Amino acid sequence: MKATVTIREYARLTTAEVEPTLDVAQLSQSAFDWLCELSASFSRNGATLLQVDGRHALKWDSYVGVVETPCGTRLEILPKHHEQDDCLAKSRQLLRKLIQQAMQLKPREASVASLELFNAPLSEWVMGQFLAELDLLVKRGVRFDYQRIEEEQRFLRGQLNVVAQMRQPPGRQHHFQIRHDVFLPDRAENRLLKLALEQVAKSTQDAANWRLASELRSMLAEVPASKQVSQDLRAWSRDRLMAHYQAIKPWCELILNQQMPIAVSGEWRGMSLLFPMEKLFECYVEGWLRQQLLPAAWLTSQASREYLCEHGKERMFCLKPDLLIDTAEQRWILDTKWKRVDARRLETNYDLSQADFYQLFAYGHKYRSSEGVPKLVLIYPYWSGLQRALPVFDYGDGMNLWVLPFDLDADCLLDAATVGIPLRYPATCHTLMDLSA
Repeated sequence: MKATVTIREYARLTTAEVEPTLDVAQLSQSAFDWLCELSASFSRNGATLLQVDGRHALKWDSYVGVVETPCGTRLEILPKHHEQDDCLAKSRQLLRKLIQQAMQLKPREASVASLELFNAPLSEWVMGQFLAELDLLVKRGVRFDYQRIEEEQRFLRGQLNVVAQMRQPPGRQHHFQIRHDVFLPDRAENRLLKLALEQVAKSTQDAANWRLASELRSMLAEVPASKQVSQDLRAWSRDRLMAHYQAIKPWCELILNQQMPIAVSGEWRGMSLLFPMEKLFECYVEGWLRQQLLPAAWLTSQASREYLCEHGKERMFCLKPDLLIDTAEQRWILDTKWKRVDARRLETNYDLSQADFYQLFAYGHKYRSSEGVPKLVLIYPYWSGLQRALPVFDYGDGMNLWVLPFDLDADCLLDAATVGIPLRYPATCHTLMDLSA
């Protein structure tokens, strides 16, 4: 039986005996050593997974998701967002919501069992969603394809391979070299699904998931598992006859670690799904804005039209704001930051980063439009220390910056009306929140 350890961002992990909470947990020595090796591989790729604190402790960074070690320890990392002590269920729900938006996943929640699984660890939820989609696909019908077979038989079938037949040695002319097509389920999509199914069957600890995986394995017994995942993914068909395969593809990619911001590398291929929380927050805010902007406004993500400076005939240091909103009259430049800003701490500049202000200052100067000076916005997560927009920051020469909180629970950009962002919902989210309360 695999041991599951649940923590949240920036938690402390140690091999010593401690009272387990979401902010501190105990690991076995083998799991600890493997995580240290994994961190070293992240560092080589320019990312920081954790910080080693001595020989017996380490501090996790801002990656969330699931990591499974070779010794059987499954580490679940949740967002550090909710402030209540008992926030496990809410944190899991928030993480799933962010992942769904970031990867454009459409979850299928149709039964009591699946709703109960919603409170299970992230990996079990992902595997449950994949199995539900695969079960529906099998019921609708697995697509077959013609496969060209070249073989030797004692009878004629299909087409005679004349060249190979003429090369038959004496005494074997009664054996026929033939070519024929066989209608088989052996195609790229089915091979990938079979491989993902095999991984789920080995990894799941949920009884319902295991039973369904076993049933589906018997139904797909004649389908071989993929041996070339990248090649088969490129061969995934998009024609209308394969339309019912599209819903399961992102879940399949998720399980096969082919669509992960960070895929765990190495020989061990456990159920490991890691996401940088900063990127999940950015993707969620972007998706929300695309739904809420008025038709007269258009949104550009990761715009890369401007550079910080020129050097001879070359331009250097591309400036890429997270989000760019344009209307006929005004431009807004928005950057999302997954960090807690505290409106009560003026003496420490609200815990704002000077580097972020330099960054937005450069964006404002380089992305000036014909309509004039753009409005600059930094978006941080809503919490008890940041419940309303901070007073405006004045750069001078008519350029201002606003700091706005985004409420992930209420799905709302608070005080957006103070900046004039053209959204569909009423002028202030606080009115909606007060009414709902």
